[in-house]
Amino acid sequence: MHFQHFIYTAILVFLLSTQNAVARFVDHPVHSSQWTDKYDRYFKKYSKRYFGPLFDWHWFKAQAIAESTLNNDAVSPVGARGVMQIMPSTFDDIIKKNPHFSQLDLPKWNIAAGIYYNRSIYRKIKNSSAQDKLYLTFASYNAGYGRIINASKRTGKKQKDWGEIKKYLPKETRGYVRRIRKLMGES
Repeated sequence: MHFQHFIYTAILVFLLSTQNAVARFVDHPVHSSQWTDKYDRYFKKYSKRYFGPLFDWHWFKAQAIAESTLNNDAVSPVGARGVMQIMPSTFDDIIKKNPHFSQLDLPKWNIAAGIYYNRSIYRKIKNSSAQDKLYLTFASYNAGYGRIINASKRTGKKQKDWGEIKKYLPKETRGYVRRIRKLMGES
């Protein structure tokens, strides 16, 4: 009897501790009260600069949350750094056209570079609705533009539709775009 009680208690403690762990990782829409205004001024400024004043800058904040949970000290196993998880080699390419982006590790320039990089991808995508183009931009940011082109070719269609293309993308990339959409309150 004592042993059974111990097992039940251990299971209960385990379930309660995993429930709390899961609760910490629940995504809430960016517009919810769960998110702070951390770095908002940079997301607003550079979204406006590279995507225009009518673009919803929250998309890039959601992307940064998906990338690093807004942790500027984040470093991926492959070396991507900062809030937007930019590879140093990508940052080197970006500063060739934007020499005023001074340091990859400063949140301001990391966010500016990430949004600029999104814009360079976004401009390459043709034959797509604006919303699909945005999803494909995020997928390219995660998996590389070449993968998106190859997946698009596999659909056999000229129109680049996220719903069709995502079937041919890695599970990680589909999950990445899904997480950004969920953070924006989409299903």
